[in-house]
Amino acid sequence: MNDPQRCPACGASNQCTLADPRTAMQPCWCFSVSIDPAVLQALPDELRDRACLCPACAAADLQLQAPATPPTR
Repeated sequence: MNDPQRCPACGASNQCTLADPRTAMQPCWCFSVSIDPAVLQALPDELRDRACLCPACAAADLQLQAPATPPTR
């Protein structure tokens, strides 16, 4: 599989704005989260660095749902 709009780990939509010509000028969701390097290393060599992971496979889905600003007390 070598589709830039699909997660190389599970095949789901990776929600990558850079892979979609309509939104290619916007930053990708992955720019604002931390992805464990071990997750990327677990991909086969032929799939690594070809397409974004989806938020779930990147284990970033909880980070994306977190509030952008800390609550005030």
